[in-house]
Amino acid sequence: MKYLLDTNILSELVRPRPDASVAAKVRACERDCVTASIVYLELWAGVEKLGDTARGKYLRGGYRNLFAPGGLEVLPFDREAARWLAHELARLLAQGRPPPTLDSQIAATAATRDLTLVTGNTRDFECFQGLRLENWFAPDKD
Repeated sequence: MKYLLDTNILSELVRPRPDASVAAKVRACERDCVTASIVYLELWAGVEKLGDTARGKYLRGGYRNLFAPGGLEVLPFDREAARWLAHELARLLAQGRPPPTLDSQIAATAATRDLTLVTGNTRDFECFQGLRLENWFAPDKD
């Protein structure tokens, strides 16, 4: 494992026409990719909000395929992640910068497993120390 895929990356993959660059990067390293239980929560909460609409049904099918047996592994938010996050919360709160709860848990899951968090929203995670970030929506710097 090398990469923890954030919600916006996985959402992109189930779009009718996903960003070609993002899809190619995921395909190139799919054996090294996992996600977090909090990302799983965010995805399915979005589907639940949509209900039985056409979009809800479409996403439901896409996520079922993505998380089918043998598919993308979902890592839990565990005690080690909770301890890491407790330290980061104390540090950030002392600076008057409370981070969003779900993003904090995703960051902790990646950081404690030495994974790079892949997201299109790197600014949401830059406050966390010791967290590696990549934005696969950004153009390559070759």
